[in-house]
Amino acid sequence: MRRLTVLSIAVLVLIVWPAHAQQTLPNQVSGWTQTAGVSPVPALPSGSAILAEYGWRSTESASYGTASRGIGVVLFEMDDPSGAYGLYSYLRTPELARANLTDHSSISGDHALVLEGNLVLDIHGQDLGKSTPQLRALVAAVAPKAHDGTLPMLGAFLPQKNMIDRTDRYVLGPQTLNQLFPGGLGDSLGFQSRAEAELAHYRLAGHDAILLIVEFPTDQLASRQLVDLERTFHVNDTSQTAGSPMVFAKRSATLLAIVSGASSEAEANVLLDQIQLETDRSWNEPTFQFKEPSIGMMIVGSIIGAGTICLFALIAGISFGGLRLVIKRVMPGKIFDTKNHLQVLQLGLGSKPINSDDFYGYSVPPPPGATVDKNLPDRVAMRIFR
Repeated sequence: MRRLTVLSIAVLVLIVWPAHAQQTLPNQVSGWTQTAGVSPVPALPSGSAILAEYGWRSTESASYGTASRGIGVVLFEMDDPSGAYGLYSYLRTPELARANLTDHSSISGDHALVLEGNLVLDIHGQDLGKSTPQLRALVAAVAPKAHDGTLPMLGAFLPQKNMIDRTDRYVLGPQTLNQLFPGGLGDSLGFQSRAEAELAHYRLAGHDAILLIVEFPTDQLASRQLVDLERTFHVNDTSQTAGSPMVFAKRSATLLAIVSGASSEAEANVLLDQIQLETDRSWNEPTFQFKEPSIGMMIVGSIIGAGTICLFALIAGISFGGLRLVIKRVMPGKIFDTKNHLQVLQLGLGSKPINSDDFYGYSVPPPPGATVDKNLPDRVAMRIFR
């Protein structure tokens, strides 16, 4: 019986401890503790197709507050920040104004949405503007457990003119796209080939239109996808029957831009013409712009350069020679041409030893009674200095 009890406790610990160790939401938020009430219902159920496309890992929920005021929090943990950003953009509505909780956060009177790394916080409550300290404390508590990374940059290609605020969505799968973009194109846009998409709503000529841009790994995939869309969904076909939605598309390098809701091709081109990713590709163009100078300029430059070098050599020679002569006059035999360091190669034409003082008329005066032969009548010498 005792062994059975110990075994039961060990099994309970193994079950409960991992769940407790993986808990991301804190037990207390700025004086608010988790309440025993009913936890908020997630906007997307665990295991849904949309969550799976964004790389869902787990979902947590908790309620905090007092008897008079509180908040309900649902935390979605995703595989990476890109998936979390996509889920954040999917859950965000135009009513949610920009907040300053994080770089990507939105808030309204009763709803707040926060992106922190690979975590998305979906918060509901009454008059959330008064709960800003608690919201900041909540974000600060979960931030150390979030994984940072680069966010998608595809939205930078969306034109800003006429865009309806906070309608941009980042899409990573066909199920999500089919909910956000009409026509059922999701399964035909190559998400299995690592394509990614971004869309937004625009106001064109008084009505709503949707611009979808899809980025493919290569130009060839984007070109092939456009051909398939034109054949299967009659994209860019202006001869469609009245009442059927017209879809227009254009490719720019690895980007494929698609417009739905435009009343004409000219109206669609207002958006399509703003999507440009073309780059010049050539094997024979220089990597930088270089203009060769004229022959006259090169000759003048050569003369000036040679004159500068000669002037420098003249100044350096005069400076060195003048300094040497000054030192020899001020301190004769002390630094230059000392007797111990002067080497002379003698040709053996005479027997008289060579004295270094014989080479200078301004050397140290000889002692009284000494004679110095400065004419060197019987020898030829060549001085070699170290």
